[in-house]
Amino acid sequence: MPLALLALAVGAFGIGTTEFVMMGLLPDVADDLNISIPTAGHLVSAYALGVVIGAPLLAAATTRMSRRSVLVALMALFVLGNALSAVAPGEISLLAARFVSGLPHGAFFGVGAVVATGMVAPERKARSVSLMFLGLTVANIVGVPAATAMGQALGWRATFLGVSAIGVAAIAALVVLIPRENAPAPTTGLRGELAALRSLPVWLALGTTVAGFGALFAAYSYITPMLTDAAGFADASVTLLLALFGVGATAGNLLGGRLADHSLRGTLFGGLASLVVVLALFPVLMRTPVTAAVSVALLGMAAFITGSPLQLMVMEKATAAPSLASSANQAAFNLANAGGAWIGGLALAAGFGVTSPALAGAGLAVLGLGVAGAAWAVDRRTAATATARERVVAAHVPEGVERVRG
Repeated sequence: MPLALLALAVGAFGIGTTEFVMMGLLPDVADDLNISIPTAGHLVSAYALGVVIGAPLLAAATTRMSRRSVLVALMALFVLGNALSAVAPGEISLLAARFVSGLPHGAFFGVGAVVATGMVAPERKARSVSLMFLGLTVANIVGVPAATAMGQALGWRATFLGVSAIGVAAIAALVVLIPRENAPAPTTGLRGELAALRSLPVWLALGTTVAGFGALFAAYSYITPMLTDAAGFADASVTLLLALFGVGATAGNLLGGRLADHSLRGTLFGGLASLVVVLALFPVLMRTPVTAAVSVALLGMAAFITGSPLQLMVMEKATAAPSLASSANQAAFNLANAGGAWIGGLALAAGFGVTSPALAGAGLAVLGLGVAGAAWAVDRRTAATATARERVVAAHVPEGVERVRG
């Protein structure tokens, strides 16, 4: 694998850290700015909104730039957003800074996935994407706990200065490690990129992402009350248990990348099916501390097995213009975050029990399997139509022409 993938992983590490660290810093931020914790929670939403808006917008706005330059510019915007977060004097300015921090997230992963797959042989494409995503999953094991500890010891503003430093290191790595010839400008332009989004297979792939990762976030958004109220863990143990989720996600990401290079569709179906099983078993697994800890790791593994296959499938369905479609898939991930949390919350509010969000997630994973099945059926029908057309053309080619071609 090219060393240039390390530069993408460093950027992904910084992005993963800033995305998830706010959850651990909410009490500190709320106290410092004299606001309530629910109000401080809007800072999480502001970042997610930035991702959803920025992913397609920035990907579309940079279609004439070389992908190497785009990645550097996106990471520079990431540094700016986090630096502004560190010096924000109040709630409104911090909301704006978090929105800016989220803008480059989706486009970085979208364009980065195109660059990563362009640097490797076709049989290693999924693995290259998984190595870029490795920075995101490792951030949940190392980056987020370290950044949270830094914020608690030195103040939350120090955390965002530290994340800005990671962004600067990522810029240096991108400039040094990614050759210009491996990340040229797209040849299709904005019109070609937009045309890719009119494809039904692309939208089915995006729908699979929303349903599949919505299943994850329906359960993961409420994992803390499940661990404390159902499994009986103390509040102080939750941080360590969430690190187990990061370990499982890292293992699933690497496994999914390796398997998808052998069977993209099979890995996707297998990952979604395993997610259904894990989430359906959550009410049973949460009855004892040991099985609950195992279930957290299994949840991360089952969900992230599908990460690389989903990203690669979207890109393959938009082969003529993959940058915008790939970035749109990152927006779909964040829509899944918001939608899954909302659906899990509905189950909880309806009084179905503390583990009911996991069962709601299992239902979403079944829906993801259904959308993936529909995408497979469309592909088969398209392939069958193309084969029939080729046979008709071949049947009407004059015999003399065939001899000349031979």
